[in-house]
Amino acid sequence: MRASLIQFEAGADRAANMQAVDALLGQAMAGAKPDIISLPEMWSCLGGDRATKLAQAEALPAFGAPGEGPLWRYLSATARRHAITLHGGSIGEREGERLFNTTLVFGPDGAELARYRKIHLFDITTPNGQGYHESSLFGAGTAVVTATAPGLTLGLSICYDLRFPELFLALRRAGAEAICVPAAFTAETGRDHWEVLLRARAIETQCYVLAAATCGTHHDAGGRPRQTWGHAMIIDPWGAVLAQLDDQPGIATAALAPAQLTRVRDAMPVLQHRRLA
Repeated sequence: MRASLIQFEAGADRAANMQAVDALLGQAMAGAKPDIISLPEMWSCLGGDRATKLAQAEALPAFGAPGEGPLWRYLSATARRHAITLHGGSIGEREGERLFNTTLVFGPDGAELARYRKIHLFDITTPNGQGYHESSLFGAGTAVVTATAPGLTLGLSICYDLRFPELFLALRRAGAEAICVPAAFTAETGRDHWEVLLRARAIETQCYVLAAATCGTHHDAGGRPRQTWGHAMIIDPWGAVLAQLDDQPGIATAALAPAQLTRVRDAMPVLQHRRLA
């Protein structure tokens, strides 16, 4: 089984972002021909003010019902057209006047397999003084979610969730074999923490980690430039980096081997050895 990650420079224009993602996705299918493709966090609208985010966000159908919005229809149709599992990174979900940072996963037949709302919201100040207050715009999810895809169970997380190992342990206990971490990680925190945390979560859970990412510059509600780190990567259950990008748009691809998953878990059964949690 092969997995590919999409990395690109997202902005606040949904149509332009969709066009960029579709071009990279087409390149992945023409070249690597993966079974799974994962997109970055908030790839449909990164930056802008609340009005922009609401306008670019999408009301989602009841789970199991067909969607009418352009993002839901695009993800479903793309998964079906290429006969792949498409992990849709995350998009802005609109529920009345509320927003959520939400992942959608679609199967090869175009059916929605799972939906996850980001639990941990990014309310921090970086060492250089830049403030981020995700909770001022977005509501928080509450559910631990996995997606049963052909040949693999995916655990779902989004960006800042990466700093909370208890979520990743819950995903492993729920049967996850690979955990998706779509991100728009800040350049400042990413430089020091991105790879370290991703590899730690892979080692702790003995899961593959699939971390698609945005790169480059976007602008916040006040027009201030914000840089994201990029460096999308795929990590195996032993913590080895199988594929990694730099800070430019591109595609990262690697093979996921069920035998490696079994070897690591059988040789070091850490889940059975846990005593405190």
